[in-house]
Amino acid sequence: MTPTTTRIEIAKEDMHFSAAHFTIFSASERENLHGHNFFVAADAVGRIGEDGLCFDYNALKSRLRTLCEALDEIVLLPADSPYLTVAEGDDDIIVTFAGERLSFLRRDVKLLPLRNVTVEELARYFIDELAADCGFLDLPIDSLQLRVSSGPGQWAEVTWERPQGEAA
Repeated sequence: MTPTTTRIEIAKEDMHFSAAHFTIFSASERENLHGHNFFVAADAVGRIGEDGLCFDYNALKSRLRTLCEALDEIVLLPADSPYLTVAEGDDDIIVTFAGERLSFLRRDVKLLPLRNVTVEELARYFIDELAADCGFLDLPIDSLQLRVSSGPGQWAEVTWERPQGEAA
């Protein structure tokens, strides 16, 4: 039998998170703080093995659920924004933007290595987190398209490709 490549779509109802954020448009303009129910979906491409499987779907679903849980019911802030100044105290995080001072309890905030909290940056964040996960890299996946939605009909997608010559 000839090896066949397949695409596995993973879009489970429980792969989501609810979070607050604000999008930064410029050095002086941002949205008001608000929230979304974000959804995550992925398409994994790989070869069908002799056992009729491409990979253990549960391994990828588990990793995606863990990433979603870490962002659930929290304020997401972009640590790499050129427009924000972040000061971390013992119990709080103070963010300064265009002369405005926003204060948050530390337990309510997650600083992410992003330039902005947008669906495109969140999709990249998920891919970066997966690509740094040895367990994910052990899966025989050749490429992964990951999508993040902030609402119906509004998705961003990024693609990860296994480096040439690097086998799972």
